[in-house]
Amino acid sequence: MAGRPPKEQDSPVPEKKEIKEEFPKTERNNERPAEKNGDKSNEKLIASLDIPALQRMKISELYAIAKELKIEEMTTLEKSDLIYKIMQLKTGDEGAVACEGVLERLPDGYGFLRVNNYLPSSEDIYVSSAQIRRFSLLTGDRVRGLGRKPKEGEKYFSLARVDEINGLTPEGARKRTFFSNLVPIFPDKKMSLESSQHNITTRLIDMVAPIGFGQRAMIVSPPKAGKTTILKDIAKSIELNHPEVVIKVLLVDERPEEVTDMRRFVKGEVVASTFDEPPEQHVKVSELLLESAKRLVEHGRDVVILLDSITRLARAHNIVVAPSGRTLSGGLDPASLHKPKRFFGAARNIEGGGSLTIIATALVDTGSRMDDVIYEEFKGTGNMELHLDRKLANRRVYPAIDVVSSGTRKEELLLAEDVLKKTIMLRKSIDSENATEELVNLLKKTKNNHEFLNSGIFG
Repeated sequence: MAGRPPKEQDSPVPEKKEIKEEFPKTERNNERPAEKNGDKSNEKLIASLDIPALQRMKISELYAIAKELKIEEMTTLEKSDLIYKIMQLKTGDEGAVACEGVLERLPDGYGFLRVNNYLPSSEDIYVSSAQIRRFSLLTGDRVRGLGRKPKEGEKYFSLARVDEINGLTPEGARKRTFFSNLVPIFPDKKMSLESSQHNITTRLIDMVAPIGFGQRAMIVSPPKAGKTTILKDIAKSIELNHPEVVIKVLLVDERPEEVTDMRRFVKGEVVASTFDEPPEQHVKVSELLLESAKRLVEHGRDVVILLDSITRLARAHNIVVAPSGRTLSGGLDPASLHKPKRFFGAARNIEGGGSLTIIATALVDTGSRMDDVIYEEFKGTGNMELHLDRKLANRRVYPAIDVVSSGTRKEELLLAEDVLKKTIMLRKSIDSENATEELVNLLKKTKNNHEFLNSGIFG
């Protein structure tokens, strides 16, 4: 059988006869023979609508389209349901929609392209098991193509043609090595974060805790110490200095206004599950985002995941996981740490090209014993730590980075020999009590780090 009808969200079950007739046509469409042998049957597959374009629209713009289509209940629909209504009405019987989404394979063999924040929605595109086998698709693959309108007895739009997989042609996407078979090595190429004279945060990170491609970095922060601002500065610097890098931001259990602010600030993909959502959603979103990053790394891409925060992700897993019968201090189940550690442990530099960098925040001094235990469990798993100091933040010293405690393992692989010697001299020369203030004041007097290291300020 080419594909089973989805059971998800109470989708009606089409007859077997209908599936046998439909999906062989779908597979022929995927070969795109119209371009090669003049098969005119595929000329009908012309996109009359672009789903990604609809998703980028503001709700007021969607209301304007809905008004033209005379959708009376538009103000009572969520954005995803409104888009689905527009898709249904704007697509003719022989029309198609341009679609793009991240594949989630389900246990029964078929899957869906998740188009709305990696979560199930009415906009999702059904992908048959035959197509998944034909193109060797994996969970996390970003697929772009054309979808056809649901027929009688069907609920979802179905994938009718595959144009791109992870930005490559279907043929090119087959040439990959599965993530677990890739060889991890120490980060050996520095990611330059210094972007301007006035961005002291990234200049300071480059000096005291450099980040390499494939780094497993942890920002250890008490509340209100500026961790989110530091993440935004890092994201902006990567966008400016390394435009080839794919940036993915994952916000778990965050405030909705923080999510909006991050989406407006960062050009990369921002995926969020806010604090008013169930922990099962936190877990689902994080797992699918990680899989999508792995698929890109398999093709030799450099990917950066900015996670805020790994503490809240571990909390969510602690609620969702089946009880193991053991409990750590603070009420933490040891079994709940397995998947968060697997997430964080996925960061690696790949021998032969490609890398997955994960920069995650960890909360401390929150008054919760569980948070302290989570940090202790993750302590030592990373190869770079950036510690923030609440005392500095209270004195309005920003960035509130504890220069003495922060550092990177194997930094000699990232820094040139002369730069390494000067940074070591710098650490020895500054006063440990006022290290950050001294260093920030010195950095402000120079245009860039190169000028600072060659100025002779510290001997």
